Amino acid sequence: MKRRVVITGLGVVSSLACQVKDFWAKLLAGESGVHDLRVFDVGAFKVKFGGDVHDWNPEATPEAFLDKKEIKRLDRFSQFAQVACYEAVKDSGLDFSKEDAWRCGAILGSGIGGLNEIEEQLAKMIAKGPDRVSPFTVPKMMLNAAGGNISIRYGLRGVNYSVATACASSNNAIGAAFKTIQYNDADVVITGGTEAAITPMSLASFQNMKALSNRNEDPKRASRPFDIDRDGFVLSEGAGLLIIEELEHAKARGARIYCELLGVGASADAGHITAPDENGTGAARAMTEALRDAGMNPTDIQYVNAHGTSTPLGDKAETQAIKRVFGDHAKSLSVSSTKSQLGHTLGASGGLELVATVKSICDSVIAPTINLDNQDPACDLDYTANQPRERQIQAAISNSFGFGGHNACVVVGKVR
Repeated sequence: MKRRVVITGLGVVSSLACQVKDFWAKLLAGESGVHDLRVFDVGAFKVKFGGDVHDWNPEATPEAFLDKKEIKRLDRFSQFAQVACYEAVKDSGLDFSKEDAWRCGAILGSGIGGLNEIEEQLAKMIAKGPDRVSPFTVPKMMLNAAGGNISIRYGLRGVNYSVATACASSNNAIGAAFKTIQYNDADVVITGGTEAAITPMSLASFQNMKALSNRNEDPKRASRPFDIDRDGFVLSEGAGLLIIEELEHAKARGARIYCELLGVGASADAGHITAPDENGTGAARAMTEALRDAGMNPTDIQYVNAHGTSTPLGDKAETQAIKRVFGDHAKSLSVSSTKSQLGHTLGASGGLELVATVKSICDSVIAPTINLDNQDPACDLDYTANQPRERQIQAAISNSFGFGGHNACVVVGKVR
């Protein structure tokens, strides 16, 4: 018999804010975290904006969580994960010293891992020779560094691994964590995703494949999911982490329970390495599998947190997928794209978007899709344009789709 799994802690690092309270308030206010990039000199680049975390200073995080020695040994993506994890653990009220360490773990997603460290050390080796390469290079760049360092900090000795499925990484990680608890292999798992891939090589690659918006003159209006004038996604960074645990375990310690994690579904397009199936066939299958896993009908869902990247092909494909799964009920759904405000945080997006989805359910209000001024006729659903909307939500689905044709969807709802 499968065990029930609930969400008891939330933590974020984003270009909007680095605490959930502020993050959620700014989402509801329709603010944009997209701005001119400061993370490195973009003078030679065609695209000069994105969603970098301005003035990132992990030493200034609550209670000086990371000191200079630790920061030196962590790539930016691991720093994000550590800080978001700190907030999520504190929010959950967990004291891991009182838990069975073998029953607690971490499963995190990241699309690229420590890309910044790779680029910096490669440049140093070319310029100054191999003896100048940092001995911390491998432990900083490896994709599993974020989860590994979390297990070390909190003494978690249970399940620990990382998932890399591009922009579906967080949702696939959350799905794996969900199953781990359902099948009694752990009681508590820290999950979600982290990404810090706004680097010179990454920005150059995405701009040269013409995947990014070129709206340099108006960055805050560049991410325009489902709008006829959209011209590509906005590269961003951040982390969204959640504490999930078995229901009776959470009750026994008197935890505040946000929501229940109800089902997950995944599929592959098996068609193209970067372009989605234009009919949304694979995306639809992932949503259908998530609903089946949750034991729910399409009419049980009130809200869809869309993948909604602001690419012409992707937005149309997701709209087709939603209509395929929900049929006539699709017109009754509220849909919105968190990426309209954050940009696209790649492997971290599912974690950040599930935090937003959970807050929507708890507060009965949906954050808007901003910059939706002229809706694409091919995208003909209710995308919660430009203003938040109050709505009672019993259950919602959060979508993530990634390069490689990866599709991963998560169903979450009020505790039944």
